[in-house]
Amino acid sequence: MDRFFFLLSVLWALPNTLLGLVIGGVGICFGGRARVRGRAIEFYDGGTKWFIQRLPHGQFTLALTLGHTILGQTDASLDISRKHEAVHIRLYERWGPFMLPAYFLSSVYMWLCGRRFYRDNPFEREAYDADGGEQDA
Repeated sequence: MDRFFFLLSVLWALPNTLLGLVIGGVGICFGGRARVRGRAIEFYDGGTKWFIQRLPHGQFTLALTLGHTILGQTDASLDISRKHEAVHIRLYERWGPFMLPAYFLSSVYMWLCGRRFYRDNPFEREAYDADGGEQDA
């Protein structure tokens, strides 16, 4: 029964995973690398690093998760952020295709309330609580 629920969670997160695979695949075409770690496909270096650095506050972003893919700047940044990003994988398994809109709306709500749009986002709070607040992902 565990395999059945795991398969369902993978399918539920699939739209976001596909987005991560496309970004990571393009990153590989521009010198990036990929590997499988646990339940995730990790992309880093090359075009993936370039992509992350062009996001808002991207120069401070170690990694980001899309479904079962993790996009990291470097091999080391993935090692540092792995526990944090694993929480996001579980969140994608829970929220599925609604994760990105829910994350965005939560950030907007935090900002409108005068709070920090990233750090006070409940999705980030859950990930930071799980990793002991050790790093900024």
